[in-house]
Amino acid sequence: MNSSSDKNQDAQKLKWWQLSLLGVAGTIGTGYFLGSGLALSIGGPAVLVPYVLAAIGTYVVFDALARMTAQQPEQGSFRSYAEKAFGGWAGFASGWNYWFSELLIMGSQLAALSIFSRFWFPAVPMWAFAAGYAVLSLMIVFFGNKGFDRVENILAVIKSSAIIMFLILAAAMLAGWIGGARYAPRFPRGGGWLPNGTMGVWSALIFAFYAYGGIEVLGIMSNRLRKPEEAPKAGKVMLLSLTAVYVLSIGLAVTLAPLKAFNSKVSPFVTALRSDHLVWVPHVFNGVLIVAGFSTMTASLYAITSMMITLSEKGDAPHIFARKWKDRYPFFALCLITCGLAGAIIMALVLPGKVYEYITTAAGLMILYNWSFILLSSAKLLKGGRLSGLKRWTGLLLIAAAVSGTWFHKLSRPGFFISLIVIGLIALCDWIVQRTRAGRAKEAAGSGGRKRPGARARITSDLGDFPARLQRQKRRDR
Repeated sequence: MNSSSDKNQDAQKLKWWQLSLLGVAGTIGTGYFLGSGLALSIGGPAVLVPYVLAAIGTYVVFDALARMTAQQPEQGSFRSYAEKAFGGWAGFASGWNYWFSELLIMGSQLAALSIFSRFWFPAVPMWAFAAGYAVLSLMIVFFGNKGFDRVENILAVIKSSAIIMFLILAAAMLAGWIGGARYAPRFPRGGGWLPNGTMGVWSALIFAFYAYGGIEVLGIMSNRLRKPEEAPKAGKVMLLSLTAVYVLSIGLAVTLAPLKAFNSKVSPFVTALRSDHLVWVPHVFNGVLIVAGFSTMTASLYAITSMMITLSEKGDAPHIFARKWKDRYPFFALCLITCGLAGAIIMALVLPGKVYEYITTAAGLMILYNWSFILLSSAKLLKGGRLSGLKRWTGLLLIAAAVSGTWFHKLSRPGFFISLIVIGLIALCDWIVQRTRAGRAKEAAGSGGRKRPGARARITSDLGDFPARLQRQKRRDR
C-alpha cells in the first residue's frame, strides 16, 4: 500500500522543464499583453531598458528563492523562509501580505476577463462572465495538482504560440510581405527615445516588473520538483526565454506603430498589427488575452490556496482552513477564497474605475514588498560570498527604484499610499497576534511553578506518601 502511494507521489513530481513551462503559464499574463501598452506610453521606446532591468531584478529574487528551496523545500516557500530567518512575525506578515495582494489582483483579472469576453458577447453582463471564470478556476484547483498541471501547460503553449505568431507577422510586415512598403522598418516611429524624459522611464519600471509578476508562484511549486536542486535551472531557462521574447516583441511593436497609438486599454500587439490585411488579428489576440488572464489567475489561485493551508497549519489562520475533504481536497481554504473572490469581483464592478486601479496597483506593489522579504531572508539563511551579497543588493535597489518610481506617475501614486496603509494594517494585526501569543506563553510558563496541583496529581502524591505517613503514625502510637 505504501509503495503504491509512493509511486503516485513520484508520478506527480515535476521535471525542471515542466516547472519552467508552469512558470511561463503563471507569468505571461495581462501584465505583459496589456500592461506593456501603458509602459510604452509612459516610457517610450526606451522602456526596453526597464524590461531588461526588471528581468535582472526578477532573476535575483528567483535565484535566492530557488537556492533556499534546493537547500530545504518547504510548502509555504518564501513565507516559511521568512519565519525561519526572522521569526513568527515575519512568517505572518509575509504570508498574509501575499494572500491579500494576490486576491485583489485576481479580482482585477476577473474584471479584465469579463471586459475581454464582452468584446464578442456585449449583451452578457460582466458579473456572469466573472462568476463563470471564477467557478472554472476553482474547479481546476479543487481537483488537485494533476489537472492543474495539464491545464496550465496547455495554456502556456497557447500563449507562447500567440507570441510566436506576433513575431512572425511583425517580421512579415516589416519585410513588405504584408501591406507592402507601408511598414518600412523605422525604430522608433515618432516621439523619440525619451518622450517623457528619464522620469518616464523610471515610472515605467514598475510596469515592467508587473510583466514578470508570478515568479513567486514558481517558488511555491518548486517543492514539487523531483530534484529540488534543479529549481535554479528551471528559473534561469524561463527568465531568459521571457526576457528575450518581451524585448523582441515590444521592440517590433514600436517599430510598426507610432508611439502615440499605444495606451493601456488596447494590447500594443493588436495596435501594431492593425492592418486592412489582418482584420482577424483583434479577435485572435482577444482570445489570447482571455487565455493569458485566466492562466495567471488560476496559477495565483493555486498559490494562495497553498499559502492559506500553510498559514493555518502554522497557527497564523484558523485551523479549519488546513483541513482537507476526504484528506485530499482543500475544501475549506477554497471556500474562504471564494468569499474573498466574490468581494474582489464586487469591488471591481462597483467601485469607480480609477479607485479600483489604485487598489490593484497597491496589490502589485505589495508583491514587490514580498520579493524584498525573500532577498532579506536569503541573506540570513544562505551562505555566500561577495558575489551573493552584490546580487542581493542589486535586486533590492531595483525593487526600490520601481517602487519609488510610482511617486512620479500620477496614476500610480495613490496606489503607493494605499499599499502602505494595507501593510500598516497587516503589521498591526501581526503585532496583536504576536503580543497575544507572547502573553499566553508567559502566563503558561509563570503559572507552572505557582499553580496548585490538580485532583489527579494530589491523589497520586497522597498515594505515594502513604507508606511513609503510616510508619510515622505507628511510631507516635508506640
